[in-house]
Amino acid sequence: MDEIKRALGVSGRVRSASVASDATQSTASRLALRHRLHQLLTCVEDLRPEEELRVAKTLDRAFLACGKRANGPGKASFRLHMVTWNVATADPPDHVSDLLHLTSPKSSDLYVIGLQEVYSGPLRLASDSVLGDPWSRRVTSALASRKYIKISSIRMQGLLLLFFSKLEHVPFIRDIRTTYTRTGLFGYWGNKGAVSVRLSFYGHTFCFLNCHLAAHMNYATARVDEFEHIMDTQVFECNEAPGVLDHRLVFWFGDLNFRIQDHGMHFVRSCISSQQFNLLWSKDQLTMMKKKVEALQQFEEGPLDFQPTYKFDLNSDTYDSSGKKRKPAWTDRILWRLRPAPALPPVVEGDDDGGVKATASPVKQAEELAEYPLNVRQELYTSHMEYGVSDHKPVVGVFRLQLRKVHAAPLVRLRAEGEWSADMDPVVLYSPQQPFPSSSWDWIGLYQVGFSGVSDYITYAWVEDNEAALDDEHMQVFISKEEIPVRGGDCVLCYYSSTLRSIIGISEPFKVHASKVALEEGVMPEKLHGLDQITADELQK
Repeated sequence: MDEIKRALGVSGRVRSASVASDATQSTASRLALRHRLHQLLTCVEDLRPEEELRVAKTLDRAFLACGKRANGPGKASFRLHMVTWNVATADPPDHVSDLLHLTSPKSSDLYVIGLQEVYSGPLRLASDSVLGDPWSRRVTSALASRKYIKISSIRMQGLLLLFFSKLEHVPFIRDIRTTYTRTGLFGYWGNKGAVSVRLSFYGHTFCFLNCHLAAHMNYATARVDEFEHIMDTQVFECNEAPGVLDHRLVFWFGDLNFRIQDHGMHFVRSCISSQQFNLLWSKDQLTMMKKKVEALQQFEEGPLDFQPTYKFDLNSDTYDSSGKKRKPAWTDRILWRLRPAPALPPVVEGDDDGGVKATASPVKQAEELAEYPLNVRQELYTSHMEYGVSDHKPVVGVFRLQLRKVHAAPLVRLRAEGEWSADMDPVVLYSPQQPFPSSSWDWIGLYQVGFSGVSDYITYAWVEDNEAALDDEHMQVFISKEEIPVRGGDCVLCYYSSTLRSIIGISEPFKVHASKVALEEGVMPEKLHGLDQITADELQK
């Protein structure tokens, strides 16, 4: 009984303050709610003990569904940095720090880089499949030193999409899937089309769609057709959000190739020179098509308050001076879409058997939107004129994501047990924090601090083949000492889920000690496992 009164006394007061501040709550609804609560207070004395807990739990769920957050987690804020750039088969510039804003006092939590026309000649594609492409290597090198991890990437000929995250967020990025769609040569060639990455970020579903659509002024309708085809055909192996538009948040970006029509070359260049970009907006084809095509209207875009990013002479800020003299255009764009609230079916009273005619799915979606809100605010939308390796200028969009975390704890906690070195078989201790779809293909990897991606491990062990139960909560996994670096160093352990295709647990950094046996046995430095040459003095240290 005290539990119910306490819930009503404390939670009720908090909720009434929330209701009073909600401009959309009608006075009649408030009065009805207070009347029902008063009725409940008058009858709690007659409840049997076994009913009290059930009523208390029902009230807890009701307060949660109504938005009570007195003791719950507040909204978390994350910074997303996005880049789209048609690189016109060029190799990357020597430095990309300005493009990634690495000297900014505000660091980003996530990076998404979408490139088009990455050089994809047969020999280059073969070498890239082994060594990685130059653009991925350059961006990864710039971000790895700042403790960003490459979470996922996908390439289709010249289309490349890279996703990076700060290390602290990695265990909460799950259900990663990628796919692609060809639209060139009637769908048989991948010079045009889309590549995408979908994932769950703290329980919120995101999809990033990097597109390269049909070129030339007269193909605006064809570009929309390609967009709709991509949306219809891209399907992920994911029950929660199998289609692009099923995700809570979608970013659509790339070389969308929409042009500025009707205005002549002189007027367009005059507006650019005087920075009167707004005079060109009404004739931007994407803006015009959004007024006609319902599918485009759900996507938002910031104001185009920067120079059109196409087409430039190489290594200059001069628009096309060739014989073709192509008209400048905002071909390179970044748009986003928050999934709208579903239309709720009319409330239908249940019959004597408790049957209800309304469909549960839209109701569930509405409850999720209310319980775990997600908001997007664009902080920056601009081009970087200083890069001249391509006839396009790169476009950057910086976003502030505010959300309430659905998942606040990793699925797995793990740590290094005891002292680690190459002199003994080390042991990993891990414990699942909540149920997850484990697999015989799950593995635990040993990484150096500052690793750049999932495949950057020193060694790994299959969980199922090498584990033993320690107690009801903890499992031990054994790793062969033969795979441990003799020199030692600062390392972390990561649990990789094959089903979720992501790292779902990361240990605290720990020290792997240098091998004393190798030093005592006089192993020559050049023969030490997996290391560059080192001296005996370094080993001793």
